[in-house]
Amino acid sequence: MRNLVYYVAVSIDGYIADPTGGFDAFLVEGDHASVVFGEYADALPVHAHAALGIEPPKTRFDTVIMGWNTLTPALNLGISSPYPHLRQIVASRHPRDVDPAITVTDDPLAMVRSLKREDGLDVWVCGGGELAGSLLSEIDRLVIKRHPVVFGAGIPLFGNAPYDPHAFALTGTRSFESGVVIEEYDSSGRA
Repeated sequence: MRNLVYYVAVSIDGYIADPTGGFDAFLVEGDHASVVFGEYADALPVHAHAALGIEPPKTRFDTVIMGWNTLTPALNLGISSPYPHLRQIVASRHPRDVDPAITVTDDPLAMVRSLKREDGLDVWVCGGGELAGSLLSEIDRLVIKRHPVVFGAGIPLFGNAPYDPHAFALTGTRSFESGVVIEEYDSSGRA
């Protein structure tokens, strides 16, 4: 069975984006980039692969699920299919006119449960926080890139999920000179 992995950048105070959905405050350059552009290159959008002159390795993820607000910045740049190397699924409460390569679902929980029963590589929860909060019970691994910045406000890591504790076991921590700390957690530590 494949895993659902929430791989995401986050501020020290737990925000994945600023109040308008922007993420420009996160560090792009630094020694942590070797992980982002190497180990997690499958999670880079098509325009990043083109700019870096690399091909997606297709070794970590084969599917991405994201909320509509996570897809919107790519659409605003004229990128109708940001992850063509992955099976792309967008969770939306409303019907959407999207690229034929993208599947729209109004039931992301059922979709994820179905995906996890299939063979394949892991499924990446790209964001946003509301989607991650709604999928928390199905998340098998967390890979959090904690950046050395405090937002004060913005989009929380798990949106406005209700209080419902989910324990995770810390399986690894890597600190970088850039100040970024990558924390990895596994759901096997759930209470």
